[in-house]
Amino acid sequence: MWICGRCARLGPDVGHDLRDPRTRPDAVSGRCRSARSFRLPSVRRDAESAQWARGRIATLGDMTVPGTPRGISALFERIMRTLPARVLLHYSETGGPLFASGLAFQALFAVFATLFVFCAVFGFWVRNDSVLRDSLLELVGRSVPGLIGDTNALVSVDTLLDSSILGWTGVIAAVGLLGTALNFLGSLRQAVRLLFSLPGPTTLFLLLKLKDAGLALIFGVVLLVSAALSVFSTSFVDVALAFLGIGSDAPVSRIAGGAVGLVIMLALDTATLAGSFRILSGIPIPWRNLWSGSLLGGFALGALKVLGTQLLGGAARNPLLASFAVLIGLLIWFNLVCQVILIAASWISVRMRDAGISARTLTPREREKEREEQLRTARRTLAEAERERLQGALPEASLFTRRRLEKQLAKLDKQLNDTLV
Repeated sequence: MWICGRCARLGPDVGHDLRDPRTRPDAVSGRCRSARSFRLPSVRRDAESAQWARGRIATLGDMTVPGTPRGISALFERIMRTLPARVLLHYSETGGPLFASGLAFQALFAVFATLFVFCAVFGFWVRNDSVLRDSLLELVGRSVPGLIGDTNALVSVDTLLDSSILGWTGVIAAVGLLGTALNFLGSLRQAVRLLFSLPGPTTLFLLLKLKDAGLALIFGVVLLVSAALSVFSTSFVDVALAFLGIGSDAPVSRIAGGAVGLVIMLALDTATLAGSFRILSGIPIPWRNLWSGSLLGGFALGALKVLGTQLLGGAARNPLLASFAVLIGLLIWFNLVCQVILIAASWISVRMRDAGISARTLTPREREKEREEQLRTARRTLAEAERERLQGALPEASLFTRRRLEKQLAKLDKQLNDTLV
């Protein structure tokens, strides 16, 4: 069974004009000589084969039509039609790299503010529980390599845990640092909304800042819960392996502990991205698109953290350039993280656009107003096209036809003026 690449008809002889050498069937095989004819898989039924073949023709195009791209050009166009290529193109066209650079610069200051306020508020409980403290520091160290540590790090563990907001100076510093962290969340909201081609939110500024503060507090609580889960999961794995007769120093135990940590980190990154796209940005994203894009971003962030630990660790081994190298490395690190976050947002935006789902939230009155505006624009476009046609026919028209065309032009001008009101 053969299918023609020009008309997608089935049959051993598709019945084209025998005088056309491009479509005359081969006398031996009966195959249509169209450039895009191909044999159907014998394992498929006829109906399924027809649907499959027509899909291939729609994807590959009709190679017998003049001007159809061939070779490298056709391969390049086929690649550019794929979802990852369209996501990267959308990300670049909407200014994603520029947004990521600005967010990285703000994140470098916001992370210090967040650490100070977080440890000043929750430091009392963290200091008294050494296991929870070590797990929390390990979790933060995995998220931002080179930030916290005993040596060759920007922030010392002892200095961080000794921070306090007691006194007027501490309160003023905490308020200023909290404002820095909230500004980063506001910039992230604006960048994500621009990737979805949405304007800024119309909510009051004070309400937005309260919302950002609540989300920051929730993120801190989630970070504590993740650290507690890491401690519990590690203890559970150790008990289970000990029951099987495997010691804690065995390679299996270390691999299992690392796998548990990676799973917790993936869940934390995915939940953080989902909250940033749905709650922080205020975009009504369907749950299916939200979790697919957030999970993809979580995997990308996990891979970036594994590679980033090795990269920044190598830069910090130089005792002369340790502090400077780690600072520059953190700036590059935050830029890469922000790139991943915004690319995940672009992935969701393109998927929603392919599904015909609008990211805008309109009231019935606003929807009706937008519909009227679209109808007015369509009427104006038709009237302008008709006026150009009449103006082109006016010089060659006879006397009586000219008067009729002039009346029609005057009527069209009146309609165009009415659409502007």
